[in-house]
Amino acid sequence: MRYFYKNYFLFLSLVFVSLIGHAQAVDAAMTEVVITKAQQQSLGVTVTPIGKNTVLSSRRFPAEIVVPIGQERVVSAPQSGLLDQLYVAAGQNVKKGQVIAHLTSPDLLVLQRDYLQAQTQKKLAARSLARDAELLKDGIIPQRRYLETESTHEETSAALAQRKQALRLAGMSESAINKLSPTAGMSSGITLTAPMDGQVLEQMVATGQHVDTAMPLYRIAKLNPLWLEIHAPLEGLPFVKEGMPVRVPKLQASGKLIAVIRSVNKADQTLHLRAEITKGAEKLSPGQFVEAEISLGGQAQHFSVPKSALAWQGAEAMVFVQTKVGFSPLKVKVISEQGDEAIVEAAFNGSEKVAVTGISAIKGAWLGLGGE
Repeated sequence: MRYFYKNYFLFLSLVFVSLIGHAQAVDAAMTEVVITKAQQQSLGVTVTPIGKNTVLSSRRFPAEIVVPIGQERVVSAPQSGLLDQLYVAAGQNVKKGQVIAHLTSPDLLVLQRDYLQAQTQKKLAARSLARDAELLKDGIIPQRRYLETESTHEETSAALAQRKQALRLAGMSESAINKLSPTAGMSSGITLTAPMDGQVLEQMVATGQHVDTAMPLYRIAKLNPLWLEIHAPLEGLPFVKEGMPVRVPKLQASGKLIAVIRSVNKADQTLHLRAEITKGAEKLSPGQFVEAEISLGGQAQHFSVPKSALAWQGAEAMVFVQTKVGFSPLKVKVISEQGDEAIVEAAFNGSEKVAVTGISAIKGAWLGLGGE
């Protein structure tokens, strides 16, 4: 029994010593490393203030204003001919369906003639089909004759649809096409209208000019919202994400980041970002070069420290923050490294100073307190 109690008390003693040692290690890890000013000088310890992450925040980047995809249309000549009238010029706002130009085209007469001929052939084929249907019903003609007539009717219907589509492509409206008849006469003029609401950005022709088919006449665009194509440092890739606020400070315009394009500019190794400007877009013009700011928003806990300030313990990084009596260890998460600077995420308030030399001496003193 005495042997049992002796071993039992020995076990409790070992457990107690282990718990005391663990508690001391935890307390030491949270305890400041006390080093006087004189000791710092003798150990070669120097400090430097931490910096804010300046990769993106508080910096302005070159950007270009462009019209978003789907908000720009080019009006082209549907047929070759003479532009005898232009109704709008660059800088004017237009509404969808508004008349913007008139084109006289001899080719349009040929298209109308072909359409009227196809229309006549369709009517004749329809009459023949109706007649043969009655004859087949009475048993006067064989079914083969009826099928041939039906095939001819389908061919003339397809030809008429083709001629009508050609007139639509030539710029004739549906109502103008429906009014065409051998007695009503034909028109050699085409009225061109705006395909969308917007502003005329460019007038590419002049009154009296002869144009070819598909030649561009006007460029029209909707100018709200607009896109901002930004060129930022490649090092900023870890910090940017869609939805971040973007501003054009000099013109009081703002919006948000809508795309992080993972294609680097080979010439200057910059990152391509795209923002949508929804506020103040009326102050901007396509093709304009501006300076843009990106707000990191909730990522304000990113700071920059010299790489020499980092002390590693296994896979974890830390810095030693100067206090009134020495230094206090603080764990940090390294986000990226650029040259001699490291961008870290840590619980700084922004006014701290960290040790940049003599790190080994401080870490040795700290490990002497807390052990490995």
